Amino acid sequence: MPDNNGNPRPVVAITMGDPVGIGPEIIVKALSEHFLYKICRPLVLGDVRVLAHTSERLNAGVRCHDIEKEGAGVYNYGTIDVLNLSDLNPETFRYGKPSPATGAAMVKYITEAIDMAMEKSVGAIATAPINKLAMHTAGFDFDGHTEILAQRTGTSDYVMMLAGKRLRVSLVTIHCALSEVARRLSAQKIFTTIRITEQALRERFRIKAPRIAVAGLNPHAGEGGLFGDEESRVISPAVQAAREAGINVTEPLPPDTLFHHAQKGEYDAVVCMYHDQGLIPFKMIHFSDGVNLTLGLPIVRTSVDHGTAYNIAGKGKADPRSLIAAVKMAAEHGMLQNG
Repeated sequence: MPDNNGNPRPVVAITMGDPVGIGPEIIVKALSEHFLYKICRPLVLGDVRVLAHTSERLNAGVRCHDIEKEGAGVYNYGTIDVLNLSDLNPETFRYGKPSPATGAAMVKYITEAIDMAMEKSVGAIATAPINKLAMHTAGFDFDGHTEILAQRTGTSDYVMMLAGKRLRVSLVTIHCALSEVARRLSAQKIFTTIRITEQALRERFRIKAPRIAVAGLNPHAGEGGLFGDEESRVISPAVQAAREAGINVTEPLPPDTLFHHAQKGEYDAVVCMYHDQGLIPFKMIHFSDGVNLTLGLPIVRTSVDHGTAYNIAGKGKADPRSLIAAVKMAAEHGMLQNG
């Protein structure tokens, strides 16, 4: 939706994340960057007192504007528009020490943002980090943002992707014990991950002919069955189905060499079988500027690719580059999805 000047800058809802983590700090630092206001209208869903306190502590020189709905925002550089959804006292809580109140607040920021995106009052969502244990302590039994998004939007098939300039990885399984990965893999689930990844590369990243690599589960991609049969029994049938659907995808490749070629640009994305298989090489390259996306949703959602960093929360040391990249990507993808 255009702004008052007819400029088609999308409204990007930025959720504050865990109030006692680094979310407030990286938001204030990110929204001290002038160029973000040229590409979107940032709207923070969070706690106005916490953000104002953070801005003052950082000497950021920006003011926090408490609004009741997205249409009341100023959306000009120097002002952070905040939809105030909690009443926390930054003078009394302790950074790095979550409570049921802060856990409940961070979930409220997320659910409100999802609802606004579904209603199309915002064009996209960019999320600051949350803490899963704090969320559980507050009575919400989710493993993370992705699961909340899937439930709230009624989405059954979704994919977590981590994206940077040199590497993109998609995950077949996400948050589970390593011992459970092989049991959770199926040809259908792998095919669905490949399909959703290929669609996103075309529609979100505007790649006309995506090249997708698939990582094997076992050392040397099973070495012909010597080190496991998941490649022949589960992964290769998914690859064959994807090829029959017209997708350019490799056979399962040995992960120890695959990422070397992927980061050199030989593939547009890598489909990985489990969380750390994809995130370890990704964060080696994109630790400070990577973006987490949830694909397959009816809305656009991006996020930082790091956690709450309780060890540095409140100390002014947090790096905002991942959030800046997430907001930028949310704006770009929001424009594409919403026309």
